[in-house]
Amino acid sequence: MGRKRKFTEEFKQDAVNYYEASEKSMTSVAKELKIPISTLRDWIVKAEKNDGKVVHRGSGNYNSDAEKEIARLKKEIRDHKDALEILKKAIGILNK
Repeated sequence: MGRKRKFTEEFKQDAVNYYEASEKSMTSVAKELKIPISTLRDWIVKAEKNDGKVVHRGSGNYNSDAEKEIARLKKEIRDHKDALEILKKAIGILNK
């Protein structure tokens, strides 16, 4: 089973910039950088959608830190609600 490599944001951006500055094909650039062509293609597509910036927004695909924090807080609220429901059920069982 293959292990997925992690690339820094700087490496991703440099790879896209290198491809755009060179007159080489996407395939040759990917081979030079020893990355899958599909990975380079994904970074290029992201850069095209984000004014030339390869924006890695994490697993949640958040546009900003504020959105990420909102999502984290919403998850925390859901977790607390779930815990509250469990406690209510436990109290109901104990009161019988």
